[in-house]
Amino acid sequence: MFNLDEIIRAVEEAKRRAKKRRFIQSVDIIVKLRDVDPKKRPDDRINITIPLPHPLPNKVPKICVIASGAAVLAAREAKADTILTKEDLEKLAGNKKAIKKLAQEHDFFVATPDMMVLVGRIMGPILGPRGKMPEVVPPNVDMRSVIERLRRSTRVRVKDQPQFMTRVGSEIMDSKEIAENIVTVLEEVMRRKYPREKIEWTKVKLTMGPPVDMNPFKE
Repeated sequence: MFNLDEIIRAVEEAKRRAKKRRFIQSVDIIVKLRDVDPKKRPDDRINITIPLPHPLPNKVPKICVIASGAAVLAAREAKADTILTKEDLEKLAGNKKAIKKLAQEHDFFVATPDMMVLVGRIMGPILGPRGKMPEVVPPNVDMRSVIERLRRSTRVRVKDQPQFMTRVGSEIMDSKEIAENIVTVLEEVMRRKYPREKIEWTKVKLTMGPPVDMNPFKE
């Protein structure tokens, strides 16, 4: 179904067309959808996390774990970037500035079920609109595997406009690895929400570079 050679060509062209910067640029794909109106039809929206086969070396997602009991220790051993206990969460109540800072600094949030009512009340008004409400995990889950999965994941979100852009690599990665990440994202999006006929066009670009047209599908 996918034309890997064409995807690699587009990635390499995007690399060539982007000017060198003083930082490592990310590689993003832009996907325009057809006959999708998320503003009027909420069912057309999507917000999913997709593990990539090749993690991004320069932009490792940051994880915030909100937990109680043994899950706090498990998150600490798994080296979560931030851990919030019930007491920490209660201290955040009413502090919009601090919650916004947490939302900005972390890519993914994880919470144990017993914390979700408190999370919804204290952080929900800020995390919800950003599509960052926590992934709920059982208290006995292998926290290390959860965090490792999220650290090699990207988020696909369609909220108001019939398109999405998501990170699939960085300019220092091998183009074939980036192409395989792109295939993974498209496969999962097509499997879970938008079939092939809903995808109008796709482009690939570096952070500061121009978009390059890409036809990832075999004709």
